[in-house]
Amino acid sequence: MPEQSNDYRVVVFGAGGVGKSSLVLRFVKGTFRESYIPTIEDTYRQVISCDKSICTLQITDTTGSHQFPAMQRLSISKGHAFILVYSITSRQSLEELKPIYEQICQIKGDIESIPIMLVGNKNDENQNREVDSSEGEAMAKKWKCAFMETSAKTNHNVKELFQELLNLEKRRTVSLQIDGKKSKQQKRKEKLKGKCVVM
Repeated sequence: MPEQSNDYRVVVFGAGGVGKSSLVLRFVKGTFRESYIPTIEDTYRQVISCDKSICTLQITDTTGSHQFPAMQRLSISKGHAFILVYSITSRQSLEELKPIYEQICQIKGDIESIPIMLVGNKNDENQNREVDSSEGEAMAKKWKCAFMETSAKTNHNVKELFQELLNLEKRRTVSLQIDGKKSKQQKRKEKLKGKCVVM
């Protein structure tokens, strides 16, 4: 069965408790849950615009533990874009992303054409910060991916995170704006960007 081209699959990776589910739920449902419930794997769908038509943004929220390496490999091989989440309050959670990033490189090969966001979540907990934003930026530079700090709790940069990830997609035009109307900011960005040809 040929792969449906109207799905755009984003996979969210990160250690347990860094706020992957919170980010996804905040984006998809606009809600935030204080209690921590470990995820095995959940998929959320959001309608977005893709090459001027409607498609489904499929967000796979993966388990934070390493109990399911086969599921992890499958998620990577099916994914179009990746969000690697760590908590700014845990240096360990940033370290745990390294093998995942290496696995993405291994499975996907040419990583430069793949949208990847490194995300430092929980930036509302600055007083407990263990990872400086400059360290996150340095890691993103090393990995040739984009970087952003977010807070699922305060809804800081959550929508921006997903929009920015979609902006990184070069092979097609994907956007959270469904009605084709673009914000002034987007229009300005596009003017500055020049013309893109979608192959």
